[in-house]
This record gives sequence, structure tokens and C-alpha cells, in this order.
Amino acid sequence: MKKTECRDFAELPLLLSVPELAGVLGISRSGAYELVKEKGFPTLKVGSRILIPRDKLVAWIDRKSKGGK
Repeated sequence: MKKTECRDFAELPLLLSVPELAGVLGISRSGAYELVKEKGFPTLKVGSRILIPRDKLVAWIDRKSKGGK
């Protein structure tokens, strides 16, 4: 798994692929696919691709890190 190096969320692309999500979060690719299937996780399906909007990901991380659901 390739880690994506970034120092700020603004450096990420507007839409992340599942493998990019895995690199950003430092988790396995299969773990990222499990995560995007969770209820409440922000995804956008374009054809057969699963994409994650950067701003929605940041908001999701913020909610989860504060103990919200």
C-alpha cells in the first residue's frame, strides 16, 4: 500500500479513489473498501467507481474524532 504524503487536507484531490483513501488514512485497501460501505460514510458513485469527496471526508473525520456518530 502506498501512503499518500500530505501535510494539509487542502493538498488532497477534490475526489479521492478508494486506494487513495487507504493511503491517506494509512489503512489497507480492503479496509478502505469496508469503510466506504459503512452507513454514513460519504461516497459518490460515478459509474462503477466509488469516489470520496475531500470536504465530506474531512467533515466525517471531524465528527468521528469528536465522538459523534
